[in-house]
Amino acid sequence: MAREKTKMITSIGGQAVMEGVMMQGPHKTALAVRMPDNTVSTQEIAVNRLRNRYSLLRLPILRGVAGFIDALSVGYRALSISAEKSGLEDDEQPSKFDQWMQRVFGDKLMNAIMTISAVLGVLLAVGLFFWLPTWLFNMGQTYLWGPGFAEWRTVFEGFLKIAIFIAYIAFCASLPDIKRVFQYHGAEHKTIFCYENEEELTVENVRRHQRFHPRCGTSFMVIMLLLGIVAGYFIPFTNPFVRTVAKLLCVPLLMGIGYELIRICGKYDNLFTRIISAPGMWMQRLTTKEPEDSMIEVAISAMKEVIPENGEDRIVR
Repeated sequence: MAREKTKMITSIGGQAVMEGVMMQGPHKTALAVRMPDNTVSTQEIAVNRLRNRYSLLRLPILRGVAGFIDALSVGYRALSISAEKSGLEDDEQPSKFDQWMQRVFGDKLMNAIMTISAVLGVLLAVGLFFWLPTWLFNMGQTYLWGPGFAEWRTVFEGFLKIAIFIAYIAFCASLPDIKRVFQYHGAEHKTIFCYENEEELTVENVRRHQRFHPRCGTSFMVIMLLLGIVAGYFIPFTNPFVRTVAKLLCVPLLMGIGYELIRICGKYDNLFTRIISAPGMWMQRLTTKEPEDSMIEVAISAMKEVIPENGEDRIVR
């Protein structure tokens, strides 16, 4: 997939949320949400990044782990705020369970729901991407192909994880609400490309640009999956639980390496970076969709809030 040429590269990045876009600049983080009355609400989100608090976390590899933790934290907050502002939680008649949750948690209901969802999501991810592939290979080795294919364990587990990831993303893309989030994701990328081409941030200018960006979080996740395949070759354990624990212990290192690769792909455009970023760019066909003009307006509103006046966001090639 051809990468869009830009006049400069920015460090500004973003995230699509419910009916909105969050943008993070070098000094500010802003969230813009399309309100039920069709207006755009923009607010700044206070962020105290880990690497700003601990200088050690600015080192290569470690900064990737810190950045991922920061991204999860601010992304969680932005998603919670956007859900409340957009009014999506009020679209349906509350069930008896919803009413019970409201009585128990009161004003903190949305935070409770987001926390429970996050915990269940992590458990599901560990089960699907770490434990299940090992267990299935062990079952196959016991009842189908025998111990002679033991050297194919990592390949089997790796491709199964990729298949599960693609199936999960494809299923999410089929849901109307998630499809709209993916459209805002496309608006975010197009807006960043428009800014990197030093064009005025208008709907017409943004619409012309590509929706596939090399610094996307989707690309980061794909790189993590591919690095996980490589790491699997060096894990000797076959017990599903022990192997799962060993893989989890490798995650911070893989996260740091993946972050550095994404930085390189975002900064340089050559054969090596195109090969590294290609799988993630292909996957963005599922995780980004062409946005509506109203979505582009929201992304532009968020972008304008975080652009520094002195050009500190520009990355030197």
